[in-house]
Amino acid sequence: MKRLITIVALLSICTTSAYAEKGFIMLASTIGPIDAGIVSALEDGFEKETGIRVRHVGAGTGEALKIAEKGSIDLVMVHAKSLEEKFVAAGFGTERIPFMYNDFVIVGPASDPAGIRGMKSATAALKQIAEKSAPFVTRGDKSGTHVAESELWDKAGVKPAGAWYKVYEKGSEGNVPTLRFTSGAGSYTLIDRATYLSIQKEIKLEILVEGDEALLNRISLIPVSQKKFPEVNDEDVALFTRWLTSPAKGQKIVAEFGKERFGAALFFPDSREWHLQQKP
Repeated sequence: MKRLITIVALLSICTTSAYAEKGFIMLASTIGPIDAGIVSALEDGFEKETGIRVRHVGAGTGEALKIAEKGSIDLVMVHAKSLEEKFVAAGFGTERIPFMYNDFVIVGPASDPAGIRGMKSATAALKQIAEKSAPFVTRGDKSGTHVAESELWDKAGVKPAGAWYKVYEKGSEGNVPTLRFTSGAGSYTLIDRATYLSIQKEIKLEILVEGDEALLNRISLIPVSQKKFPEVNDEDVALFTRWLTSPAKGQKIVAEFGKERFGAALFFPDSREWHLQQKP
């Protein structure tokens, strides 16, 4: 797997305007799909077929969009609808393109002190965690995961605060470090299923609540606007997005990713083209 490009490396890339070269795309992606390995799999498949290189910087959705707002990115892959819509409305992005989805789960220690195991409603589970002041870890970094968690608390009618609600100070580093911290603290957290499965054997946490439609985690592609930033490589981005959303190419990789290692897919195709193909 290609190593994640750091923010420092990204700044170096932007200084040399490498991201604007034809045949090279700079992608800002939310961290979960990077940690799962699907971003590199997609980049490799596209480069093998077209010769166009794609490299990525990983950050929470909020930070990824902020990076793109500086004109240093060609395409973003993110998962927070409210933030995405603001990004497009402000003219930084051209459109939100449905790409893939997985789901969030609520995980916690096997002892389950809040007694939420098997609950069908994520908001009811969160409300019960709050009522019992059971320890809960949040990324607290305006990432897509944090935004999704915050929206669920709002739906539950709870404003989480107090010693039981812990903000992980390194939450911006992603879901894997957050899961490890949560495991060590014997706490609960909201996390995407793909990340949980990728390190399940290394932590002492179990999936306690799943399957609620409110836990669906939809991931979008947003091309950065060339009208806003003339240096953006929109020609290759258009080719890449068509490839990613094609049922026979990017969507096929999405549908199969994870089956060999985990026996089940970690993500599910969600492009318009994919859904049209599924219709009888």
